[in-house]
Amino acid sequence: MATQTATQATTATTAQSLHDLERTLRRRRSIRTEDLDGIQRQLAGLPLGDVIRLVERQPAKRGAVLVRLLPPERAAALFDALDPAHQAEIVAALGREDVSGLFDNLGPEDRVRLLDNLPPEIAQRFLSDLDEDARAHTDVILGYEKGSVGRAMSPNVAMVGADARVRDVVDTLRSEVDSLETVYTAAVVGDERTLCGVVTLRDLFQAEPDDLVGDVMREAPTVHAADDAEDAARRLLSAGRLAFPVVDDGNRLVGLFTFDEAADIVEHADSEDSARQGGSESLKKPYLSTPVLKLVRSRIVWLLVLAVSAILTVQVLDIFEGTLEQVTQLSLFIPLLTGTGGNTGNQAATTVTRALALNDVSKGDILKVMWRELRVGATLGAVLGVLGLGIAWAVFGRDIGIVIGSTLFCVCAMSATVGGAMPIIAKSVGADPAVFSNPFISTFCDATGLIIYFLIAKAVLGL
Repeated sequence: MATQTATQATTATTAQSLHDLERTLRRRRSIRTEDLDGIQRQLAGLPLGDVIRLVERQPAKRGAVLVRLLPPERAAALFDALDPAHQAEIVAALGREDVSGLFDNLGPEDRVRLLDNLPPEIAQRFLSDLDEDARAHTDVILGYEKGSVGRAMSPNVAMVGADARVRDVVDTLRSEVDSLETVYTAAVVGDERTLCGVVTLRDLFQAEPDDLVGDVMREAPTVHAADDAEDAARRLLSAGRLAFPVVDDGNRLVGLFTFDEAADIVEHADSEDSARQGGSESLKKPYLSTPVLKLVRSRIVWLLVLAVSAILTVQVLDIFEGTLEQVTQLSLFIPLLTGTGGNTGNQAATTVTRALALNDVSKGDILKVMWRELRVGATLGAVLGVLGLGIAWAVFGRDIGIVIGSTLFCVCAMSATVGGAMPIIAKSVGADPAVFSNPFISTFCDATGLIIYFLIAKAVLGL
């Protein structure tokens, strides 16, 4: 009980210290020289995780000052935890001299991600400052295309021979633990680095010290260095593995694709898809540290595109203006029908986009998906149509009820079918499925749904 109380008191004190420091930083447009000693003492009393969150919430220049106030080891750990785009801004604010040590402490794959976010001349200067081994490892990854597994793998792999003794491998891993990406998975290789299998730390601990590695190793799924990184990352996470060996065309080991890298890639991809489905571009850094103008730029293009495409809806209303003048009650149901169509299409698109990401469906399944979504949409439309028929009939009469019920059925079936097909079409032409998703589907379904609505109304009401 006493220990729990002490822990709660420590947590409360830490939270208060973090709050006080954030309040101090908010009050200052820039950090003054006389404030530095006090801020440094406050940073020293905070856990690293809280310091990371604090820096993520600050503008780049202020975050750079906080990084400079930290001891070298904590600064390196903090810098490694930041997103590459945020790292690049910290680099620009710190300058080459202050950041060279932080750059050296990054893993090769992390260095490459940072270099991709830096201007070419700055990136080249950082590369030239690396020692020979670090430069060689970094150059290996830079040789692969962006978005490939090779660009995200780590070349620092534990490699052992099949004829090695278990005790020798354990000793080797212990001695090289600081230089390896992970010690939990070691690759078993033959001549010319040909991959034979993998051995995990669990396998080694369960074996006898004199056992041969070849007797305890296991086969492992591999990924090719040229494979798409997002696809490989989802495979790794689905398989529940700690790492996949990365091989070249000759089945030679070139690196290790780890769980941490896969999780980061999937998180970034999902954030991007989520943002685009909402009609904006994903942010490359935490929200509170993103300048207002960048927030505007991430949204304005999409809003302009949607505004232009929404003109289609206005054109449809203009074409059927005479119909609306004859039966003014029809205008009352326009929001209901357009909203229902857009929502139905968005539901289908989101479901299929997720299925594509998980490899549950492929580009060749488009007809199967459309047929399935047509049935789903028709079923939803039948339920909503019967409800709409009853309500509209009770209030506006039988003919209006038939128009509303029939339109809801047709709109739901059409929207679900289009919504299911759009992400697959996007994938087929090499576009991001999320781009073709919610905003564009909503606009398309609005215009098409209104056409269906007025055609049915003209037929039923004899206009």
